[in-house]
Amino acid sequence: MAAEWLLEAAVALTIGSVPGPTAARLSLAEYLKYSDGGDTRYELVAGELVPMALPTGRHGQIVDFLNTAFRVEIRRQGLPWTSQPMAIGIQSPRGNRWDTVRIPDVVVLPLQQWQEMGSREALIRLEDPPPLLVVEVVSESSRAADYRAKRAEYCVLGIGEYWIVDPMEEKVSLLLLHEGWYDLLELKGSERVPSKVFAGLELQAGEILAADLGYSGKTTGS
Repeated sequence: MAAEWLLEAAVALTIGSVPGPTAARLSLAEYLKYSDGGDTRYELVAGELVPMALPTGRHGQIVDFLNTAFRVEIRRQGLPWTSQPMAIGIQSPRGNRWDTVRIPDVVVLPLQQWQEMGSREALIRLEDPPPLLVVEVVSESSRAADYRAKRAEYCVLGIGEYWIVDPMEEKVSLLLLHEGWYDLLELKGSERVPSKVFAGLELQAGEILAADLGYSGKTTGS
């Protein structure tokens, strides 16, 4: 499939097609047990540990804003879902022997699926149902992965909705899965983000980028 081929090409661009001569690669089981003794968090990309850079304050504010907005809407509609910030790993469907695990900035998933992780690693494996929605907030270090590799990986996983919030370009990219590939809509300023997962949610691109933590919930029905 074209999506799988693009997935491999995109990931190669983000990590390099050939690992360094001394690069140690980890299996999924080794990654789940790995600790460097510090606070650094890592994604696993083709078996290689990729440190997640300390986010800027604005990055954290946007994550907090969206997670709050999603939780408000979940409560308002009485949906059996939850929204979790930077807490869930997603195993990638890459086809080689080395595993990849992404940790999105925000993940929306069924509450039961989240509760089932209470006694194990917070990881959505390949055989598990995909999350309902994922969000990545772009930073300088994550740009290539957010726009290329993760877009291809999340598409192949069948994640129906993927938001890319880019504070540097002041835009929100909404990717909706359609016939096996993502349709892209880029939004700025006062343009509303037409989410399918949260169809009644009134959020403008500029509002998300401003990350007004006073958000209390606005919907098309209010």
